[in-house]
Amino acid sequence: MEFDARYYSVPYELARQAVEVRATANVVEIIHRGRRVASHARGYSRQRFHTVREHMPAAHRAHLEWTPSRLVAWGASIGAPVAELMETILATRPHPEHGYRACLGLMHLVKRYDRARVAAACQRALAIGGPSYRSVEAILKHGLDKVPVTSEPPAKIVPIQHANLRGAEYYQQRLMEG
Repeated sequence: MEFDARYYSVPYELARQAVEVRATANVVEIIHRGRRVASHARGYSRQRFHTVREHMPAAHRAHLEWTPSRLVAWGASIGAPVAELMETILATRPHPEHGYRACLGLMHLVKRYDRARVAAACQRALAIGGPSYRSVEAILKHGLDKVPVTSEPPAKIVPIQHANLRGAEYYQQRLMEG
């Protein structure tokens, strides 16, 4: 539930349900059908997410058993690119837990694909600037992990020559005249 540009958890059974908010300088209370269902210390820091573990479904609570270091260590057991991709995913999310689902998704890819292919796909995802679970999944699905990543320099851009194009010199002259 969002209030004052911050997110406060409610029991997962109430996801997407209409709730009321009562807020003081110190507390945010969430009311559903006249009954208080959650209470949080009001946040003023840069932290945008305030979550009570008990509000999560059991499957999500199981994710909490995984720490960032444990996820990265698992990734390293598959290959250095997997660990690097997991570190990138965890570092680029506003809250590390938001990257858990993507990291756990990578773990499931190892059940469907060979470990070496997953590592190659992670390396390719990092090389092309697509550090995400979806990117790795697409690379594997289309067999792009088997294609080497080329690092060719970009082609030289040649300016178009045409009578209706004025070019930079024209604008420099106009500045000096004006």
